Amino acid sequence: MGAQRMETMIKDLLAYCRALDGVAVPVKPVESATVLERALRNLKAMIDETGSVINCDQLPSVAMHETHLLQIFQNLISNALKYRSGERPSVQIGATYEGGKCIFSIRDNGIGVSPQFHQRIFGVFKRLGEREAPGSGIGLALCKRIVEYYGGRIWVDSEVNQGATFFFTAPLDRATPSYDLQYA
Repeated sequence: MGAQRMETMIKDLLAYCRALDGVAVPVKPVESATVLERALRNLKAMIDETGSVINCDQLPSVAMHETHLLQIFQNLISNALKYRSGERPSVQIGATYEGGKCIFSIRDNGIGVSPQFHQRIFGVFKRLGEREAPGSGIGLALCKRIVEYYGGRIWVDSEVNQGATFFFTAPLDRATPSYDLQYA
């Protein structure tokens, strides 16, 4: 078990180091709702296993590489399902608009994060919580690195036992929302 976890950590660390390292990433408009659907398909087994309910507001087209947006959605939704409370997991994905940017929000009803750790959790290998959860502690650091590459920021609003809402900004392609999505 320890060797397998170490192998996962090394692979994830290499992925983190390679992500966006001196590479000009082609940016073209991408429908964030379509990317979210793909992320949910990738997480289907976890969603089904936990009995999660995932709802989504209208989402815009953004100027971001599709793979990067997919990584962010998958990491944040996966964390919402991993760090769930005793209740049936519920995740709400939304978007608001401000000055040419989209502010995405991913709200859950999980165990939450103490305010003293709001900045720390975005560091490499910074895992919180008493219970063991799968993963290497690189996911949020990778999200931060990707979001910052596009000139955005990522943050969390949370209290212990009150769920968490993760926010991140992305440049808008256009302010016209696409469509609603419900996955239950």
